[in-house]
Amino acid sequence: MTTPPPKAPSPLRPLPALIFASRWLQLPLYLGLIAAQAVYVWHFLLELSHLVEAVFGSQTALQALVTSIGYKPEVQITSLNETVIMLVVLALIDVVMISNLLIMVIVGGYETFVSRLGLDDHPDQPEWLGHVNASVLKVKLGLSIIGISSIHLLKTFINAANYDVKVLMWQTIIHVVFLASALAIAYTDKLLNGGHDAH
Repeated sequence: MTTPPPKAPSPLRPLPALIFASRWLQLPLYLGLIAAQAVYVWHFLLELSHLVEAVFGSQTALQALVTSIGYKPEVQITSLNETVIMLVVLALIDVVMISNLLIMVIVGGYETFVSRLGLDDHPDQPEWLGHVNASVLKVKLGLSIIGISSIHLLKTFINAANYDVKVLMWQTIIHVVFLASALAIAYTDKLLNGGHDAH
């Protein structure tokens, strides 16, 4: 006995079709994030080139690094030291983590809210994309923001002498708020999923 061919979906009425098509208005936003990603790549390469030049004794590159990591203008550093290297490397890690966050938002957001990417059989499909939805994306974004905030806080504490006490205090408070928010989102998501599983 042959199975009947699948029924063709009925066309949407004009208003629902317009509302559904409005999701494509998000496309310029994701393209803008891709442009922001390119800016971050350029910034990463620029900082890395300054670090390599400073290793070989370039004072101009060293001063560019010292300025970018937040040293006070009156502090004179004439050679590359461990603290400067550590702060620059942390800044590079920060850029990588923000770039990862951008990829998560671009790929996950497009797949969730705009259209399927059709990566099911692609060998490079991200592992997390197979089970991504709006709530999973929120939890992953929250965890990424905590990671980025942790790097910023570590950079600030390593370079604490160049910051006001109020800056240190507020950065710590903001990090704790991020942590509490992410925990609340994860807990709420667990409750909601638990409620669905129970039915």
